[in-house]
Amino acid sequence: MENSKNEDNSLSVAQKCEVVVSSDGHIHALCVIGQIEGHFVLSDNQKATKYEHVIPLLVSLEESDEVEGVLIILHTMGGDVEAGLAMAEMIASMSKPTVSLVLGGGHSIGVPLAVAAKRSFIVPSATMTIHPVRISGTVLGAPQTFRYFTDMQQRIVRFIVDHSRIDEAKLTELLLRPDELATDVGSIVEGSEAVNIGLIDEVGGLDAALKALRDMIRTKKQ
Repeated sequence: MENSKNEDNSLSVAQKCEVVVSSDGHIHALCVIGQIEGHFVLSDNQKATKYEHVIPLLVSLEESDEVEGVLIILHTMGGDVEAGLAMAEMIASMSKPTVSLVLGGGHSIGVPLAVAAKRSFIVPSATMTIHPVRISGTVLGAPQTFRYFTDMQQRIVRFIVDHSRIDEAKLTELLLRPDELATDVGSIVEGSEAVNIGLIDEVGGLDAALKALRDMIRTKKQ
């Protein structure tokens, strides 16, 4: 009995948010909420989006004859870098129309997830934290370790630049800004600023995101 209770609690937010938001069942909402969980299981008192649930879900959405478009709703503090980037690559490689909407926050590895969709929106009050790859705990102090972090950071930068309108030099400057975050280098950008620098396509809420997605679906049908 205790085991089944724990299994129920371990369900990710993405699994619990598998809802179709249009009356005809053509649009699917995928929620990326809380911390993105990677290879290590987070504690039960943290909201988590588990990559091993999201990746097969994205495959099923891509293959579904019923679902015609996917709305990705983001309110995440970030989390596991490789898991988040894997999810972003899956979203970016989907052939179906995809639209992302940043609510509250799309921080850290949430930035690649936001730009992975074919069209991206952010509400005016939302923020996005841009900072270099970092790790806590024991780190092997060898040149190979630091080269790995540098290479990982470059892969993330390339992904963001390739899937948005932001200039690489501007993104690098935001990543390394030393005077904005109290305990780290990096930047926090709000809704309109994220659009002005080319990170996100448009400021808008749920109505704007759904309208854009429906327009993309109609265009694809034609």
